[in-house]
Amino acid sequence: MGNKKSVGVQLKKMIPGYAFAAPGVIFVAVYMGYPLIRSLYLSFTNYNFAFDKKPVFAGLSNFAKMFSDAYFMDSLRNTVVFSLLFFPSIMIISLIIAMLLDKGVRGSGIFRTCVFVSMVVPLSLTGIIFQWILNNQYGLLNSVLREMLHLDAWAHNWLGEGKWAMFSIVIVSLWKNMGMLVIFFMAGLAGIPSDIIESAKIDGANAFQRIFRIILPNLKESYVICGLWAIIQSVKVFEQPFVMTNGGPGTSTLVLYQYTWMNAFKYYEMGYASAIGYFMGAVILILSCINLYINRTKDEDEVKRKKTGKRRNRA
Repeated sequence: MGNKKSVGVQLKKMIPGYAFAAPGVIFVAVYMGYPLIRSLYLSFTNYNFAFDKKPVFAGLSNFAKMFSDAYFMDSLRNTVVFSLLFFPSIMIISLIIAMLLDKGVRGSGIFRTCVFVSMVVPLSLTGIIFQWILNNQYGLLNSVLREMLHLDAWAHNWLGEGKWAMFSIVIVSLWKNMGMLVIFFMAGLAGIPSDIIESAKIDGANAFQRIFRIILPNLKESYVICGLWAIIQSVKVFEQPFVMTNGGPGTSTLVLYQYTWMNAFKYYEMGYASAIGYFMGAVILILSCINLYINRTKDEDEVKRKKTGKRRNRA
């Protein structure tokens, strides 16, 4: 009887907690859980929701179709190119900016504003602004290059030529997303004990030695967080090419996320769009696991070095 009473008392204590958590659980289940399960089912079907009454099971045909679809292969190639340009650039540049701002260099207040102002500008508005700046005929950039600096050879059709269009989208994406990674890296820098750096200065370590032997190795958690965030932003880029070039010229800036949107809401092929969406999710998952594995391997190697170093000292 005593055990039953104690169980009943514990359940009564848990009821308020479950009651407060229920709205959030229901919201996640309805707006995230159900769409995920439904789209997974649709990825194995042929379903045009404008004409078909119900989905028709098609097995793996949608996944097989992707690799014979020229538009899909173009969008996959463009996404890979964007990721290879965007990922290392934003990681390196954001880290450098975070270190400069953390040191409080002259003019850091203005520089900090320029970096973080991009975070409050909506992505669609960012695309519209840079579409005007990079316009070939009346754009601000070409006007400055031609009329003020007289550098006509440097002026290009930034959004009308394939290689320059992708380069322009990468630059705009860096400006838009850099502020978030700078915040992450600055949080990591703030977590490094100042005593370690001061001790290194006293021991005669120069600036480069302090950076490469103390600061960078102590930012491992920041590398994991920033790496995961940058991977997601690399694969799911959409607004910038959609607003600035609409995937053009031709298919030179068509990316996977935009091609998924086109199949879903332009051609109404929900089955094929769901398959591409899950392909993107698998790519993000694999790259995220690789990022975690690399950083975990580095941690294990460092632990082994410390253990071997202690053994040598004891010997």
